[in-house]
Amino acid sequence: MSRVGLKALEIPEGVEIKQENNTITVKGPKGELTRTFHPDITVKIEDNVLSVERPSDNKEHRALHGTTRSLIGNMVDGVSKGFEKSLEIIGVGYRAQKQGQKVIINAGYSHPVELENREGIEIEVPSNTKVIVKGIDKELVGAVAANIRAIRPPEPYKGKGIRYENEHVRRKEGKTAK
Repeated sequence: MSRVGLKALEIPEGVEIKQENNTITVKGPKGELTRTFHPDITVKIEDNVLSVERPSDNKEHRALHGTTRSLIGNMVDGVSKGFEKSLEIIGVGYRAQKQGQKVIINAGYSHPVELENREGIEIEVPSNTKVIVKGIDKELVGAVAANIRAIRPPEPYKGKGIRYENEHVRRKEGKTAK
C-alpha cells in the first residue's frame, strides 16, 4: 500500500491550487506550475487539505497513487519555498564564472563550456569553485545540475571534477611500483 499516497497534503498560505479535469495548476509567491496527471487518479481539495485517491488496488494504480501525491507535493514546495542544488568544482585550473546570462565553466578541456540560462532556472556563481542552481521546478533544477555535473564528473583517483555539495566520491589507490 502506498504510504506516501495516503498522506494528506496541507496547502500553505499564499498557495492556490486549481484543478481542471486531470490538469493541476499550483500558483504561489515564487511562480506557477502546471502538470497533467493520469485520469484514473482522483485529487480532492477540501479545507486547505489535498488528498489523492485511487480507484483500485491494481499495481499500476498503486504506483500512480504515491507518484501523483509526491509530484503535487513538490509543486507546492516549489512555488512556496523553491529548490536549489549546489555543486563544487575541484581541480587545478577548474573554475566557473558568470558573464551576463551565461555561465562559463573551465573544466580542463581545450575550450570553455558555455551554459545558457533556461527559463525558470537561475544559476548563481558565488565563488569560482561553487555553482548554485535555483528554481521552482524540482525536476528541472535536478536536470540542469546533472548536466553541469556531466561536464566533468569527479574521477576516483584524484577526486577532480564537478560534484554535488557533500557528495562522497570513492577514492581508488593508484598503481604501485614493484
